[in-house]
Amino acid sequence: MSFTPSFTQTCTVSIMVDLTKWPLFSLMSPQELSTIRKAYVFGTSANEAIYITSDDEVYAFGLNCSNCLGTGDSQCTIVPKKVDILSGRKVVSLSYGSGPHILLATEDGELFAWGHNGYSQLGNGTTNQGVAPVLVSATLLNRKVTEVACGSHHSMALTDSGEVYAWGYNNCGQVGSGSTANQPTPRRVSSCLQNRVAVSIVCGQTSSLAVVDNGEVYGWGYNGNGQLGLGNNGNQLTPCRLVALQGLCVQQVVSGYAHSLALTDEGLLYAWGANTYGQLGTGNKSNQLSPVQIMTEKERIVEIAACHSTHTSAAKTQSGQVYMWGQCRGQSIILPYLTHFGCTDDVFACFATPSVMWRLLSVDYDDYLTVAQSLKKEFDNPETADLKFCVDGKYIYVHKAVLKIRCEHFRSMFQSHWNEDLKEVIEIDQFSFPVYRSFLEFLYTDNVELPPEDAIGLLDLATSYCENRLKRLCQHIIKRGITVDNAFSLLSAAVRYDAEDLEDFCFKFCVNHLTEVTQTAAFWQIDGNLLKDFICRASRCGAFRN
Repeated sequence: MSFTPSFTQTCTVSIMVDLTKWPLFSLMSPQELSTIRKAYVFGTSANEAIYITSDDEVYAFGLNCSNCLGTGDSQCTIVPKKVDILSGRKVVSLSYGSGPHILLATEDGELFAWGHNGYSQLGNGTTNQGVAPVLVSATLLNRKVTEVACGSHHSMALTDSGEVYAWGYNNCGQVGSGSTANQPTPRRVSSCLQNRVAVSIVCGQTSSLAVVDNGEVYGWGYNGNGQLGLGNNGNQLTPCRLVALQGLCVQQVVSGYAHSLALTDEGLLYAWGANTYGQLGTGNKSNQLSPVQIMTEKERIVEIAACHSTHTSAAKTQSGQVYMWGQCRGQSIILPYLTHFGCTDDVFACFATPSVMWRLLSVDYDDYLTVAQSLKKEFDNPETADLKFCVDGKYIYVHKAVLKIRCEHFRSMFQSHWNEDLKEVIEIDQFSFPVYRSFLEFLYTDNVELPPEDAIGLLDLATSYCENRLKRLCQHIIKRGITVDNAFSLLSAAVRYDAEDLEDFCFKFCVNHLTEVTQTAAFWQIDGNLLKDFICRASRCGAFRN
């Protein structure tokens, strides 16, 4: 599953993300997940999600706080519901405001809004809550919206001509109108931006930032923690240029709850604003009123991540290393910490509070297969195999190299002094076909799918081949499938293959169901010595007391 996020509308990067790292999506089947092309998790507890399928249908599920699912009602739903009004529209940008409200832009440049509207953040000139997506047309007629951004209760939109529009709550000047009066409909942000072409917009909780085409950054709104990077903590009612970044060409800007990060075209990273949780990555918790460079000893940075509903920061380097800092699962990490993640999105899925998505993820299902998927696909494939096993007159097609890599038994077998190394067909007579096939498939997939009765034979094989992990898997399968009818047979197998943990489990099951077990055919067909041992052991446990 590859994901193609974008910093601006013209820059895309292919990455790999597992959607099920966000708990909401873990409820979906692989078939349902395969239809998803874009996804966005949001909400105060990351308990709401919107996704777009390959046929451009929009679905939503989760808590539905303030009608943010846009389904036309106020009901929460664990089953995805289609958002009919957005059917067939190609979504290019989506943003969540923690107020909460939602903005969405389509490929045709249309802008939709829904959710909480107490401060006119939906841009429709009213304060009525939006239960379903409504087209925002006031003052945006004949303009094509390409990107949207939400603060807690204010909204911004970027047009294809580089104009920035803002509306909603404006107590700190975050709309950029020059006053603190709320703005009921989209209003163009002018002042210093009047003759500039903006290429990217972001919002903090009550602040706004824009990057223009020459790499300059402008900020306005609340500045109590220095999140505008102007060298002071005074609010700004109109856009002001970040002079501390003069001479640098900023490529990407992101905002957290009250902090900001900027990435230059040379891969340099700057941070400013609130630092209560170490989200600036400076090694301390002191706020910064002006941008300071961080990660100076690291290699070139190619991506940065933050979102206004968290205090978490992340960055990815040119070689693919992903760092995180700030509030991470309740801890304050004050310096960038190297993770084993493959992308910044994983940081937010696993460590942000709440574990929202910091951007709309574009899911591109192509023909690319991971190494694990490729191996699974090639198991028992006669077209690519260079070896086959014959078991019970049936063939299983495999690859010598895979067997040697995955199993010590085969590594030894295919040494030059073994006869098997020269054979194209190897006969197996000590194990059944289902058992041996499952074993070979395990070497390709790490999975075993067998009924408990066959798992006994696989347990024998695992013991013979010294495959301890497979042995544990077999014991797990047997435990899950134990019944009154097969319990004594399974106990016998556990004793025979020296599986002590499984033996104890089967013994306790037999004792707990003693009357029923002793009436089964398996109980009376068992080896006499084992039967005596069982009776003695059960007697010591008090199984025959009245």
